[in-house]
Amino acid sequence: MAAPRVLAVINQKGGAGKTTLAMNLAAGLARQAPTVLVDLDPQASALQWAGAGTQAFAAPVKQLAGRWDAASLRRGFKAYAHVVLDCPPSLDSVASSQALRAADLALVPVLPSPVDLWASLRLVQEVDAARRDNPGLRAWLVLNQIEQRSALSAAMQHALAEFGLPLLRAVVRRRAVYRAAALDGVSVYQMGARGQAAADEIQSIIEELPAS
Repeated sequence: MAAPRVLAVINQKGGAGKTTLAMNLAAGLARQAPTVLVDLDPQASALQWAGAGTQAFAAPVKQLAGRWDAASLRRGFKAYAHVVLDCPPSLDSVASSQALRAADLALVPVLPSPVDLWASLRLVQEVDAARRDNPGLRAWLVLNQIEQRSALSAAMQHALAEFGLPLLRAVVRRRAVYRAAALDGVSVYQMGARGQAAADEIQSIIEELPAS
């Protein structure tokens, strides 16, 4: 069996929608192959989300105990094709550093505001540092909570161009159904017609990522 592909969802800034993206990506990937979400955040938001509903979440959500590295992560979750890491909102944590060194892919959700983007600038340095140990790491920005019919400001476009990480074409729009899914302990894929537009957004992100 091939080693699982590891996808880290990371941002040093809280409130960027990291857990929402991670949970729904895990649910979408689980439709293709066995997937686990690993909650690395001490606040355990992903675990709380998965336990909030009356039906099982679309993918198992687990935590890691003790010290770990890329090799032990892959050994521990070798039964899965995809491992999604929901990282802490801090680059100073050991878990965030290890996640970048273990990941094949990293997604950085950012809000459509230059101030929020600038608050995440240190992450570029951390990605570069992680690539010294993990040269295969590929990372992208994901615009999150985009208003339905708003255009990006010139300042935001300029900030994105200077950030140093490529931007996915797929975006996540501001939709109440994402919050509703969290409250119900499910993914947008489990929300039926109400969640279809949101599920399509998540699917577009999955399809834009390299297959291997």
